[in-house]
Amino acid sequence: MSGAAVWLPVLLPIAASVLIALAGRWPNLRETVTLITATALLFLVLQVADPVQAGQRPDFVLVEMMPGLSIRFTAEPLGVLFALVASFLWIITSVYSIGYMRGHNEQNQTRFYVCFAIAIGSAMGVALAGNMLTLFVFYEVLTFSTYPLVTHAGTDEAKRGGRTYLGVLVFTSICFQLPAIIWTWQLAGTLDFTAGGILKGKAEPELLGILFVLYMFGIGKAALMPFHRWLPAAMVAPTPVSALLHAVAVVKAGVFTVVKVIVYIFGIDLLAGVVNAEWLLYVAGATIIIASIVALNQDNLKRRLAYSTVSQLSYVILGAAVLAPLSVIGATLHIAAHAFGKITLFFCAGAILVAAHKTQVSQLNGIGRRMPWTMGAFAVGAISMIGVPPTAGFISKWYMLIGAFETQQFIAVLVIVVSTLLNAAYFLPIVYAAFFRKPDDEPEAGDGPGSTSPVSQAHAPHGEAPLPVVVALVATAVGTVLLFFFPNAVLALARQLVVLGG
Repeated sequence: MSGAAVWLPVLLPIAASVLIALAGRWPNLRETVTLITATALLFLVLQVADPVQAGQRPDFVLVEMMPGLSIRFTAEPLGVLFALVASFLWIITSVYSIGYMRGHNEQNQTRFYVCFAIAIGSAMGVALAGNMLTLFVFYEVLTFSTYPLVTHAGTDEAKRGGRTYLGVLVFTSICFQLPAIIWTWQLAGTLDFTAGGILKGKAEPELLGILFVLYMFGIGKAALMPFHRWLPAAMVAPTPVSALLHAVAVVKAGVFTVVKVIVYIFGIDLLAGVVNAEWLLYVAGATIIIASIVALNQDNLKRRLAYSTVSQLSYVILGAAVLAPLSVIGATLHIAAHAFGKITLFFCAGAILVAAHKTQVSQLNGIGRRMPWTMGAFAVGAISMIGVPPTAGFISKWYMLIGAFETQQFIAVLVIVVSTLLNAAYFLPIVYAAFFRKPDDEPEAGDGPGSTSPVSQAHAPHGEAPLPVVVALVATAVGTVLLFFFPNAVLALARQLVVLGG
């Protein structure tokens, strides 16, 4: 394939955002353009993925500012996996958004679809970046393009959440990540992603250790504590935005960048043998446990899912920090497993809001009887987050556990076991209450459907959310199970990554 084709997945959604804006007066046309673009994007990514799976590395330099410093796009296994997940889930999220935005009578829908398209294009730029400069540019575009989505509601609460979102992400990028990139350029004379890393022998271990700290805390989208507050603050956004933030683009861009830096900037061998990177394992482990405990105490469903995301993201960092080939494979797999499982959970939360107007965990007693498809999908997503077969979350956690045992990192083993129990503690009671408890709003005798009493009118029975919403959440739940039974394509990309990172 032509090298220039590597950057077409970046260009297409950004160009389509103009067409979406022009079609804003005609909602059906606007959403048709969105769906066609999303489908075309997946086709383009699949065209890029084929040669990568065959061992090729398509490469394209868009512009070169000076020798060795350019805006460059390169297709490699980790980037292709991220691009495949994001492009496929954009199709599903677009279907979901049509049902949600119309069913909830959201304002500024054209702006929503325009910003969403730009965000997906930015995510493609992050995924297919050939060096740290290109990645950083699209990483920042992703931040600013999602800000209007976070503040979509326009309320004071939304504006406060948006300020926190923008403040934390810009602060970490400018104060930590950008200096790390400049320092890397000074040391290595290049920012290109290179198999085995570019920093071996370039500085003393102590200096490389400081550089590693700057990178890990500079990648704020990975939500490593204490730079995680942006994520729960962004829960004021509409549910499709939460799905974008937590499953499709933003947080995945964060943990993707962490793995990319470990594998292609430092190299697994350098971190394991020269640089003292063990601290990252402890910080990631603490983030997993603390966020899980906080999630356990959240009654608001989206906030519980938000803190669950903080925890689950650090599984990827933990797996990468163990620095064993199998654990890195597990971390890579978890990017895909978490994407499908968590987007299902957020889709379900949005469906509950649209159909039942409920936002609290304590309000969900018996809701599974009225929304069986939604809560059945929720159960699948929850089981995947816990790590129980037959869901994708089991496979990724299994690889991380085996890698931790292989390197005798028993702290990592303990963290995974304890956090799995905590995952079960904050997810399973929701599933149990939904299907096995009596609804709190069940009408009393004499207050049936034909009654005109205030009680009956206030608690009128509801059913499932609009059909596009239900179709989308069932599709991602099915995807979560299919990844368990058919993981070979993802495993092949993850294994290629480990070979390159040695």
